[in-house]
Amino acid sequence: MDSERAVSPTEAIIDSQSVKTAAMISQQVGYDAGKKVKGRKRFLTVDTLGLVLRVLVSAASVDERSGGKLVLQKVKQMGNLVSRLNIIWVDGGYDGNPFMQWVMNFCRWIVRVVLRPHERKGFVLLPKRWVVERTLGWLTGCRRLNKDYERLPETSETFIYLAMIRLMVRRLA
Repeated sequence: MDSERAVSPTEAIIDSQSVKTAAMISQQVGYDAGKKVKGRKRFLTVDTLGLVLRVLVSAASVDERSGGKLVLQKVKQMGNLVSRLNIIWVDGGYDGNPFMQWVMNFCRWIVRVVLRPHERKGFVLLPKRWVVERTLGWLTGCRRLNKDYERLPETSETFIYLAMIRLMVRRLA
């Protein structure tokens, strides 16, 4: 019996990363008060292997729940490529009944929040959440993505997809 892996993932993980913008960039730039960064925020949705499903780049002032909704809309538009998707793993920034209710009503997916234990200090490996953190680390290894140099957020999204394609091709070689 040949066991083939299905094309559509059953679980996805969302996270965001705030990055500084270059000096002359003025479109879609904001201030993330939590991270103390003036720039843009990247919302990533990855599968359980850490491969990017969809990316959304916005002003850093966009909160997690609003950006999460926008990136999940992009994932939902993938149609049959995400037909088996049913669980979305998130961190505490996406917690809250209105966001969870929206995901359940609009996307028909279940949101699972993974919170950091209060009693632990320093680095803690969080179940499922480490996958998206690893992907963000992979992308940070690309010099062009350390800072947002692009005039348009859509161009930044394209460079993230290109960096991910490069990573996947190198693993196949």
